[in-house]
Amino acid sequence: MEISQFFEDYEPGAQRRTTGRTITETDFVVHAGHTGDFFPHHMDAEWCATQPFGQRIAHGTMTFAIGVGLTATQINPRAFTYGYERLRFPTPVHIGDTLHTTVTIGEMTPDTKRPSHGRVVEITETKKQDGSTVMYCEHILMVEKRGAAA
Repeated sequence: MEISQFFEDYEPGAQRRTTGRTITETDFVVHAGHTGDFFPHHMDAEWCATQPFGQRIAHGTMTFAIGVGLTATQINPRAFTYGYERLRFPTPVHIGDTLHTTVTIGEMTPDTKRPSHGRVVEITETKKQDGSTVMYCEHILMVEKRGAAA
């Protein structure tokens, strides 16, 4: 879905929640193939059974990609990604977990280098079915200010 929001249209505290997505064995295998990360923590069920976590854990980069990817149902052509900060994976993801992401509008500041834009921080939290947070990050958007294109 395309929305057209200027910097001034964002409201701190506004939230949206994505639909869910269940993690599969295929996700683990495809991500390992894409990244070359075949560490036993992700791929060796027998070895993982002997470890404190007891089963395979998802790659952090996969959790990030899926968690952020879930939010891509809303596209704003007036905004672009400036970057991500404070990325954390406080709880592991396992095969069979269902993830959803909540985006909350946080801090909004003018951009000193680009006066035609402002920075909007999207607090991005991905949780699994038990409500525990599996990924937290702050997504910084550069958003066009109203009247800047005129």
